[in-house]
Amino acid sequence: MPTKLLVNMRLATMCEGNPYGLLEDHAVGIDDGHIGFVGPESEVPSSWNDAAREDLGGRLVTPALIDCHTHIVFGGNRAREFEMRLEGAGYEEIARAGGGIVSTMSATREASEDALVEAALPRLDAMIAEGVATIEIKSGYGLSIEHELKMLRAARRLGEMRPVRVVTSWLAAHALPPEFKGRADDYISEVVLPGMTQAKADGLADAVDGFCEGIAFSPEQIERVFEHARKLGLPVKLHAEQLSILGGAALAAQHQAMSADHLEYLDADGVDAMAKHGTVAVLLPGAFYTLRETQAPPVQLLRDAGVPIAIATDCNPGSSPLASLLLTMNMACTLFRMTPEEALAGVTRNAARALGIGRQAGTIEEGKAAELAIWNVTEPAELAYRIGFNPLHQRIFGDLV
Repeated sequence: MPTKLLVNMRLATMCEGNPYGLLEDHAVGIDDGHIGFVGPESEVPSSWNDAAREDLGGRLVTPALIDCHTHIVFGGNRAREFEMRLEGAGYEEIARAGGGIVSTMSATREASEDALVEAALPRLDAMIAEGVATIEIKSGYGLSIEHELKMLRAARRLGEMRPVRVVTSWLAAHALPPEFKGRADDYISEVVLPGMTQAKADGLADAVDGFCEGIAFSPEQIERVFEHARKLGLPVKLHAEQLSILGGAALAAQHQAMSADHLEYLDADGVDAMAKHGTVAVLLPGAFYTLRETQAPPVQLLRDAGVPIAIATDCNPGSSPLASLLLTMNMACTLFRMTPEEALAGVTRNAARALGIGRQAGTIEEGKAAELAIWNVTEPAELAYRIGFNPLHQRIFGDLV
């Protein structure tokens, strides 16, 4: 039986067509956790007469937000590195000195699974409070089979403890741990590939990710990771072209990657490959801001090629200690010159596509999950326009509020 009928709203469906997919004088019906009706209020079927009717007072309704690239499970913090950057140290300098990802590795290995969950919950709660209903969580700070699996178990538990969809990514190919110094190929063979197999067997990994960069792994090494993922039936994505151009985005696209992420140094060949293979560009303005980068991703090239653009917090302890997707939207507009509509599509429709859940979420359509955000605004652009202000009135996650 239909459970709820939402009326008197401005509805930004985020379906492609008119700007924001905006509909006036429409109603949305929720039936068993799914959207059972979208249509004019004047045409609500009689079968919805017994549903609880909720007048939203003209508020804006959008799909619930999706953060499609995060690292919210980790141990410790890197506040001292923040100070070092302000004193003039660069990202690569910090990493080569034993800081960066390897610093977080030590704290993550020392932390118990319970401690990782406890530390991540406030970050997750902050995101949920801004209307987020789906969050991707990566491993990548354990850098051993045992500790990478521990991170993914913690991520799965977060999805059980809160009303939110958690999508996980196996990111063991994130950095080289000290015990494998100078032996990156051995690390791939001994940790990344067998750990991936175990993560798949344990139901802990929904996708496979890697970091293709001079301070991380070469395209040849990443290709080994992708080939193993294909054998296991796991989709892939990639951190690519963040600090230099190694051709990682094109490589990812050739392997039918769901997304290539960061992309500050992406070139025209990479854009063409992504367009050809349907790979989503995930831009991460929080890392660009924190690292004080000056080369922005080629947004216009991506637009011209028709590559879908998603944005995400990249919430992590070092390069993007950002837990606000609303602020991320503002940053995408101010730093990357995206439009407010592109920013909202980037945390709804295109973010869903980047996670392979476009049939379930990301737009307001009949048959999709009832995951909605109700805002104390009337203009969609307000969501990207404000800085440090959360106008969320209510979040709906299935039958839960």
